[in-house]
Amino acid sequence: MVRAFPLLAVALVVAALAAPAPAAPPDALAQKLDAVIDGPDYKHASWGVLVVDAKTGKPVYSRNPDALLAPASVTKLFSCAAALVALGPDHTQETAVYSRGPVVKGALRGDLVLVASGDVMLGGRTKNGKTVFKDKDHTYANGGANDAELTDTDPLAGLNDLAKQVRAAGVTQIDGEVLIDDRLFARARSSGSGPDVVSPITVNDNVIDIVVTPAENEGDAAKVTTRPATSFYAIDALVTTGPEKGAADLHLIAVGPNQFAVRGRVPKGGRPQVRVYSVDEPVLFARALFVEALRRNGVQAQCAVLRPSNNNLPALAEYEKLTKVAGLTSAPFKDTVAVTLKVSHNLYASTLPCLVAASKGRTTAADGLREQGKILKQLGVDTSALSFGGGAGGAPADHVSPRATVQVLEGMAKRDEWPAYKAALPVLGVDGTLADVVKADSPARGKVFAKTGTLIWYDSVNERYLLKSKALAGTMTTKGGATLYFCAMVNNVPLPEGVTASREGKVLGRLCELLYDHGP
Repeated sequence: MVRAFPLLAVALVVAALAAPAPAAPPDALAQKLDAVIDGPDYKHASWGVLVVDAKTGKPVYSRNPDALLAPASVTKLFSCAAALVALGPDHTQETAVYSRGPVVKGALRGDLVLVASGDVMLGGRTKNGKTVFKDKDHTYANGGANDAELTDTDPLAGLNDLAKQVRAAGVTQIDGEVLIDDRLFARARSSGSGPDVVSPITVNDNVIDIVVTPAENEGDAAKVTTRPATSFYAIDALVTTGPEKGAADLHLIAVGPNQFAVRGRVPKGGRPQVRVYSVDEPVLFARALFVEALRRNGVQAQCAVLRPSNNNLPALAEYEKLTKVAGLTSAPFKDTVAVTLKVSHNLYASTLPCLVAASKGRTTAADGLREQGKILKQLGVDTSALSFGGGAGGAPADHVSPRATVQVLEGMAKRDEWPAYKAALPVLGVDGTLADVVKADSPARGKVFAKTGTLIWYDSVNERYLLKSKALAGTMTTKGGATLYFCAMVNNVPLPEGVTASREGKVLGRLCELLYDHGP
């Protein structure tokens, strides 16, 4: 017995070493999250965070949950929710074309009128019957990251389809005008970066894509092409091929109405660079592209491409008496929402309040925002804890609380639109604006569906950037199987030289990893 005691002691020690570690204390998650949020980079910043258990509604973590903060593009969670409720995920829009006047031996002795429906994609993002996107959308091409991509689609697919239908209807010549009826809602301005003009007619996101491909030899002229190709714009391009290890340096210069120049250089051996030139007059742009599409498809439109001779649109009641010669049905509305949220498309998001207004017989973005407020209240959102000046997130008025943001997620989760809403959100480490936020081996990869937000201003006094807002809000599943709704926003972070907003993007990704590993 005396000799057995040491053996027993050894056995107890081995057993203790082999036993699983005790469960983390209840406050372990809060401690880990606090350590990140209270880091030295956020001495001057303001945080607002709320995480709730989807099943019980009880808070898992909170930090200033009722503070009114700038959400940047997390604003799109609200505008997309309201639009989905107002219109429905499977809602479609029809862009119709009417002939006004008799058709004699194929010649239309009058005008052809395309009636804009607010279809923001107009077939330009469709491939093999599906709506597609790139994680780095072309509308952000001028932002300095040099990583924008174009979808492998035809931006003129919708207009070409309509033109073919016009030809199939027996019209081979148009002696009058080609007109665009854009009266669905009033022209507005986007509240985010990228293309600025919100209009019922949108072709290629109201931009001209410029693709610059370096030559094989340094010093030679680079190849510059545009998409869509059109005679509506005159382009003066002079770009050289620079050293292999150099950086792309491209400038777009407005020369005059419908005229711009491209200057600079691109590195030898580098990838083609994409830039965009925003269109000031979407109606005239679309009209010119439609005239060219008609001509390509066997309809000789006699009118000038550059500018219509008149804008004598039919009275709205007159369309019932006109002959409809073509129609294009949009993709389901849930596809528009998916592109809006996945790539944080500012133009589409800014259009949503206008579409909501139109669905109620109204015509302005302000009308749509008022309707949005009513819908948000129905979803259980405390609208006194939010302020919006637009649909995209870049308006000075755009402020929300983390609690109101979680409320919109909770409200949508109770509705039939939730599957479409959730599926439209970027997935952490997988796609959209969350594609590269965490590493490929992150335990939280694929477990977080959330909308990002970024808003930056330049601080001239200190010659640096001020990160006005970096935000993330959505839903996730933890390692323990719990579903969470969350919102995390940080405002007013001075960025040191060489540091970009991607640093805070990864910080928010780290918060998600902590929630995944240490949450309920």
